[in-house]
Amino acid sequence: MNITYLTPDENGDVAWPAFDNDKRAVVTLGAFDGMHLGHQAVIRRVVELAHRHDAFSIVILFDPRPAFVHRWTAAHDGKEPGEGIIDANALNGVDDRLKTLEELGVEHTLVVRYTMAFAAKSYIFFLGQLTGKLGMRTLVLGSDAAMGAGRKGDVKSIENLAAATGVFELDVVDDRGPGEVRIPLGWKPEMPGEWGEPADPLALMSKAERRAWSKRNQARATRAWSSSNVRYLLGHGRIKDANAILGRLHAVTGVVVHGEERGRTIGFPTANLSEDVIGYLPVDGVYAGWLVDGGNRWPAAISIGTKPTFSEKTGLNERVVEAYAITDDWLELYGHTVRVEFAGFLRPQVRFDGVDELTAELKRNVEETKRILA
Repeated sequence: MNITYLTPDENGDVAWPAFDNDKRAVVTLGAFDGMHLGHQAVIRRVVELAHRHDAFSIVILFDPRPAFVHRWTAAHDGKEPGEGIIDANALNGVDDRLKTLEELGVEHTLVVRYTMAFAAKSYIFFLGQLTGKLGMRTLVLGSDAAMGAGRKGDVKSIENLAAATGVFELDVVDDRGPGEVRIPLGWKPEMPGEWGEPADPLALMSKAERRAWSKRNQARATRAWSSSNVRYLLGHGRIKDANAILGRLHAVTGVVVHGEERGRTIGFPTANLSEDVIGYLPVDGVYAGWLVDGGNRWPAAISIGTKPTFSEKTGLNERVVEAYAITDDWLELYGHTVRVEFAGFLRPQVRFDGVDELTAELKRNVEETKRILA
C-alpha cells in the first residue's frame, strides 16, 4: 500500500498527488476511528469496486479526528492542537488504521492533516478536487456520512450533485450494523461495581422501562456500529460488546517505563505504560487480555487506574496502565513499545486489607484471565 502524508496550506488547500490520467479511482474518506465493522464494510466496497472497474482504490484518512480538532480549537480560543497534543478519545492510532487498510487491500492511502482552514472548504469544492485531481470515478460513503463546511455535504446532497454533474457516482454502504442503540447525552466513564463482564442494563427492561430510561438520561439514537458506541461500551467496562463491533480485540500501545515496582515485591511484576498511551483507555478496573511485544504475545491481567494529577498533553487526569504477563519467563521490557489488548472485564478497582488479601485476589485474577483466554 502506498501512503502519502499531506498537510493543507494556510488557506486549506491540499497539493493532491497526481495519478494516471488514463485510470480512474474509487475513493472514500474519513477518520475511520477504531476501524470497526462499519468502516470495514465501506473499505471493502471501495476495494471491490476498484477491482471491478480496474481503478485505483484510494482512502483519504483524516488525522487528527475532525471532532477532536473542532472541540480543541473551540476550547483554546481558535488555537489548533499541535503535534504533542494527544487525542485521548481516539480509539486507536493512525498506524493501526493504516495496518487495517493494508490488510483490506487498499492501494493508496492519503493521510490528510485535518485543520480548520481545510474544514472551511465546501463539500462541492472538495469533491471537485477529488474528481479533477485524483480522477475519482466513484465515491463510497457510509449511510449517514457528511463532509465539508458545516457538514452540509450529506448523502442526499452529494447524490444530487453526482446526478446533476454526471462526473462521478455515489455508492452508499449500509454501515449501521444491527440497528440503533441509545447513548446518554454527556455520559462519563463509570466503573462497574460488580465482578465479571457487565451486561447491557437495557437488555432485561421492557419497552416502557427503556423509554423512561432514555428520557431520564436524555439518550440519543446512535448507530450500533459507531465509534461513539464503542467508546461508550469501553467507558462502562463492556469489553466483549465493544470487541464485537470492532471485529477484533480493542488495544492500546505505549512505551514500558519504570513504575513504583510494588508488584515485584509480591510476585506480580508488571509492565507499566508511559502516560503517552495511544488508543482509548477503558474505564478503571482490572481486565483479562494480552501483552504483545513484537512477535511475543503473553496472556495478561491488566490494571487501569486514575491519578489525581492532570496531563498537559491530554487535558485529562493521568491514567496508569499496568499489565502482568502470565509467564514463567523473566521479561525485561523497559523502553519497548508494547501493545495491550483487552479481552474481558474482571473486576473494579478496590482497596484490600493488606498484602495477603491483595495477593490472593491477584492470583484469582490470573486464573480468571487464563479461563477467558483459553
